[in-house]
Amino acid sequence: MTQPATPSLEFQKATIGKVTRRLIPLLITFYVLAFVDRSAISFAKLTMNADLGLSEGMYGLGAGLFFIGYFLFEVPSNLLMHRFGARKWFARILITWGLITALMALAQGPISFYILRFLLGAAEAGFFPGVIFYLTLWYPARYRKSATSQFVLSQPIALMLMAPLAGWMLGVSGLGLAGWQWLFIVVGVTAMVGAVPCFMFLTDRPKEAAWLEPHEAQWIDDQLVRDAAESGAADHKNPLKALLDGRILLLGVVYILLCTGVYGLGFWLPTVIKAFGVSNMTTGLLTMIPYVAAILGLLFTAWAVKRYKGNYLPLAIAFGGSAFGMFMSTVFAEPTLQLVFLSLCAFFIFPTTSTFWPIPSSIVVGATAAAGIAAINSIGNLGGFVGPYIVGAIADATGSTRYGMVFLAACLALACLLVWVVKATLGKPATRRDADVQAVEGVS
Repeated sequence: MTQPATPSLEFQKATIGKVTRRLIPLLITFYVLAFVDRSAISFAKLTMNADLGLSEGMYGLGAGLFFIGYFLFEVPSNLLMHRFGARKWFARILITWGLITALMALAQGPISFYILRFLLGAAEAGFFPGVIFYLTLWYPARYRKSATSQFVLSQPIALMLMAPLAGWMLGVSGLGLAGWQWLFIVVGVTAMVGAVPCFMFLTDRPKEAAWLEPHEAQWIDDQLVRDAAESGAADHKNPLKALLDGRILLLGVVYILLCTGVYGLGFWLPTVIKAFGVSNMTTGLLTMIPYVAAILGLLFTAWAVKRYKGNYLPLAIAFGGSAFGMFMSTVFAEPTLQLVFLSLCAFFIFPTTSTFWPIPSSIVVGATAAAGIAAINSIGNLGGFVGPYIVGAIADATGSTRYGMVFLAACLALACLLVWVVKATLGKPATRRDADVQAVEGVS
């Protein structure tokens, strides 16, 4: 069977559908495991802090140290994935982060808690940006936004599933272990088991896919080459040059603010809801509500963004809406209204990820994309340290998380404004330094 000179729309949709059915369920499953792993600590905190002698500030510091390890090992991890392939590298990540999560059950005090959180970040480094880069190897630009939105659905799905499970497990004990310790063991072992289907069923590139026809794989590769040429995306021969690209650094700043809001909310949401005066189990059930709203927000955004050529307006709306919801949740003392506005915040804040990532993935390709996307995620995930730590420090100082939530709202509002700076910057020719780098590296 030969490929038509100009593939029909039906052929294109059928090929992309085949890729999506094979890859997206696997990627969603793996990232569900990642976010279950990340969110476990926010529920474990409800009983773990007393056992380990942690203050609110200590918990915030430990929660945030995950992202310091993530920051330091992000770019090397993504470059190694580019070298060894996603199948092997993602399986390695699942095994190591699962093992360290299970070891969290052995933490004895603040120091061991801090060390394990740092090591967990180092172990997981490279997974999310690795997936974003992996999608650039399989999806032409016009299909990538939808694929990214489907993948990002795994975040609120994981948190929605985790909430009632964690609330229940906190009441479980046995073999001399408390509920929070069993929570870490179950989550860690599940991640290690997930490495098996990852290694068996993931495929690194279209031409290696036995489940694609040769002309289907060739069409995908041809489209990716054409997309790179049309967008003027850079592929520096030295991928670390991406770290000197001013556009990458600017996008990293926006992503810092995004992560500050997302992880600040995620790590403290069970604590805010627990302050309503409810049990651990009820806390888990009520925590599901904002994440259901987040899923609805992602589905709505996936539909709405198709009406815009670029992602800038949808991204600005998402930042603005999440800032409004976060701030309004601090205005009212009545638990129902707080939960309504926290749900509004979640509705808007999770779509920021799916609308943000198609922007950087359109300006760099190849190994430069692996380094550039990792650099943005690495820089941005420092916000994962800032958000939980600042909210914890403020809670220690004031006895409440309210002013910490106001800080998160301010970060999201600033991100809304910076979206338009990004649009203006990426809409202009490359900076002189960018031009010099391209001239030296021979980028066309």
